[in-house]
Amino acid sequence: MKEFEINANIRNETGSRASRRMRRGNNVPAVLYGAKKDPVSLFVDANELKKKLDNESFGFSILSLNVEDKKEPAILKAVQRHPVSSRIVHLDFQRISEASQIQLRIPLHFINEEASPAKQMGLGINRLITEVEISCLPRDLPEAIIVDMSNMAPGQNLHLSELILPEGAVLTALSHGTDQAVATVFTPREMSGTEETGVVEETGEEGTEDS
Repeated sequence: MKEFEINANIRNETGSRASRRMRRGNNVPAVLYGAKKDPVSLFVDANELKKKLDNESFGFSILSLNVEDKKEPAILKAVQRHPVSSRIVHLDFQRISEASQIQLRIPLHFINEEASPAKQMGLGINRLITEVEISCLPRDLPEAIIVDMSNMAPGQNLHLSELILPEGAVLTALSHGTDQAVATVFTPREMSGTEETGVVEETGEEGTEDS
């Protein structure tokens, strides 16, 4: 898995006013918590953060958080954005231990869709989710989960329980009893002459933990 580093500094002032001043100075307030240690208030440079977030893998990887020359292994647990401008206003980092399970969202990479029986027959495939939350030890964390669509056939739905995960990783949704559909086959309107058919509607999103 690709490793990322990001620099951070100790934040001595807290509160909404201090946070606003920090953002005006092109910094983003953050907090580092977990591993049975006290939380630490931090800030990171907004320009550096933007460059890191331009890489999709950054939010799905184990990070080396450089806090004033001391490195802390961590994951990016939450990104808070302004509701109107979508500007990042706060970050949550969680410390990790090599001996402890972590929960992190991982992207799904779909392959072989065009080779599937459904596509060969001119049918469509809806991708219902693009990432899932898994639980594993840090050493077992994959960059992505590959979803092979080559066997998708008419009337078929692909569920979470059918995904192939690396050894040592489990889907948190399944541990909560939720076997959500990942992809489903449907008949395009131009083929059926009516509304799309063959789609099984499923509500609810995969559970995530509060950070």
